[in-house]
Amino acid sequence: MDRQELIDVLFNPRSIAVIGASETKGKLGNDVLRNLIESGFQGRIYPINPKGGEILGLKVYRKVGDIAGDVDVAVIVIPARFVLPVVEECGEKGVKALVIITAGFKEIGHEGQEAEKKLVELAKKYDMVIQGPNCLGIINTSAPYNASFSAGTPSKGTIAFASQSGALMTGILDWSLMEKIGFSKFVSLGNKADLDEADFIEAFGSDPDSTFILLYIESVVDGRKFMEACKKVVPKKPIFVVKSGVSEAGARAASSHTGSLAGSDTAYDVAFKQSGVSRAESMANLFDVANVFDDMHLPAGNRVAIVTNAGGPGILTTDACESNGLEIAKLTPQSIEVLKEGLPPAAAVYNPIDALGTAQPEDYELCVETALADENVDSVIVLVTPQAMTDETGTAQILVESHKKFPGKPLVAVFMGGNSMVYPRIVLNEGDIPVFDFPERAVYALAELYKYTVHRDSLKDETIPKFRVKKKEVAEIIEKVREDNRTVLLGSEAHAIAEAYGIQVAKIRLATSSEEAVDLANELGYPVVLKIASPDIVHKSDIGGIRIGLETPEEVEQAFLEILENAQTHRPKAIVYGVDVQEMAEKGKEVIIGCSRDIQFGPMIMFGAGGIFVNYLKDISFRLAPMTRTDVQELIDDTKMGTLLKGVRGEPPSDIKAIEDTILRISQLVTDFEEIVELDINPCFAYEKGKGISAVDVKITIGGS
Repeated sequence: MDRQELIDVLFNPRSIAVIGASETKGKLGNDVLRNLIESGFQGRIYPINPKGGEILGLKVYRKVGDIAGDVDVAVIVIPARFVLPVVEECGEKGVKALVIITAGFKEIGHEGQEAEKKLVELAKKYDMVIQGPNCLGIINTSAPYNASFSAGTPSKGTIAFASQSGALMTGILDWSLMEKIGFSKFVSLGNKADLDEADFIEAFGSDPDSTFILLYIESVVDGRKFMEACKKVVPKKPIFVVKSGVSEAGARAASSHTGSLAGSDTAYDVAFKQSGVSRAESMANLFDVANVFDDMHLPAGNRVAIVTNAGGPGILTTDACESNGLEIAKLTPQSIEVLKEGLPPAAAVYNPIDALGTAQPEDYELCVETALADENVDSVIVLVTPQAMTDETGTAQILVESHKKFPGKPLVAVFMGGNSMVYPRIVLNEGDIPVFDFPERAVYALAELYKYTVHRDSLKDETIPKFRVKKKEVAEIIEKVREDNRTVLLGSEAHAIAEAYGIQVAKIRLATSSEEAVDLANELGYPVVLKIASPDIVHKSDIGGIRIGLETPEEVEQAFLEILENAQTHRPKAIVYGVDVQEMAEKGKEVIIGCSRDIQFGPMIMFGAGGIFVNYLKDISFRLAPMTRTDVQELIDDTKMGTLLKGVRGEPPSDIKAIEDTILRISQLVTDFEEIVELDINPCFAYEKGKGISAVDVKITIGGS
């Protein structure tokens, strides 16, 4: 069986062994067995305990090998020191999937980490998959079965939820029962020794009982695998993630602009964006969105009609729509006439539609059904506030009936209030209409419903461009740097690598004496630029290590000596290889193109406004390599510099195609050479359309061998 087939067995077993089953109420082995029985699992259940006997009316087996029939899934709830031999027994028995609830593995340190590695080795040896260890368990409401130690079983629904935190899951499960939110699958990821979030995303994607995927993660095991799974699933089903651990405390020190500007959480944001995943700011947002997706069809567009009985909430909703990318729909003349005829003269019949504080259920019916029938409206938000004459329950019933008449358009309710809104909310929930306490939450959820359609349609199966390059030359340069026990390349070496990958660079040569500097300047042609050549001095201008616009041999000779003197004064311990002599490029628009390597997701490409103020302006955008041309276009368009490059205030457009090609070539370079951990081209001069670019200053850092 392949991996996904084994996960399917995990979700839909015919037989389950509970290893560590207990007759003592309150013990994990008792909780898991009791949940399994009470969930209505129709397959065979085998309690395992060395004492034998009977537990909860079922015969107990002393070990898994004593069972005569097949065992599809084994749930393990025994002390950690006994787990490895039991996993070996399960492998010999032919068990296909293990749910290891037991804690005491990599989360406790080196010894546990080694034991966890052995678990994975055994799983590979016997062709099994492992969920956990250190997890809450697994619930499939469709099977049905509950192989967890949760304090209940969620209602049946279409939301597939996987969480890295078991404690969070128990809280959400309890809350969902109160809110009447249903789930198809409920998976605790635990330590992710074998099965990880990407495996379950792919499984949820092919699960006919799941239409919406929610994740709570603290990290991902394999960034590339995660992105590939998401890209495969998002065209079919939305994926929403809450990712914790967003502080900058874990950001590593970096010497390049790109490395220093890429925060610890940037790669996750970029990975989610490129793979079509939506990121929620909080668990509340996550389930607000889930609530809407569970009950509504996708909207055809972003045009919203607002129906209210109070002006203030209508204005708040309008503001929230605009800030969340939703458009206030312009009603057709026909709709406006219908509303004028049916509502009091003081009512607002445009959008928002304000039926006034005296609005009765029939007034809401007129407004809502007119809006739903309007060809200019893609979705409707209905606001109800408790006025003296308001019939909250009657209005809720009207909305349910209106939704049945127009099921193709999303209809979201906001019933603002306390006790008077309790029963109306029950009516709406039972009628499959999402209901919220406040308009901002409703608007956010509706906006995400629309954004998913955009994400889904934007994921194109594009090829990664490949250029003819000189990989051998690059490999030789990197090998030479390694032999020199360096990680930072000299300017001449970095430029040579860029040139080998077809990037237009300003020509540069290394001089070790003032005489040689003059000779090289004569060869390159005046004016020239001189820069200190030292792996220990990255930001050269800070120590007077650069001289520009040198027009004569005398100026070159003097600048050479001054640069060396400045280096000695400011950085006496720096290793200096000489001075780079570089042709002076014609001035253009200054952009920065760079790369830093993320530990989970690999090379992350940066583009933005360049020059000496890059760290202060922070007009930058990121994408992960390897990149498609669409990725590059979006990378550029995400910045203000991207707008300037298109030409503003009568300026001609810049050579954006040349910039795109340069970024794609860098993407290919850092994908081909994993040794490159940081790369900056700053400034990179962008010229008018058709005139290309010039990489003026190239910095490259490689990882230690």
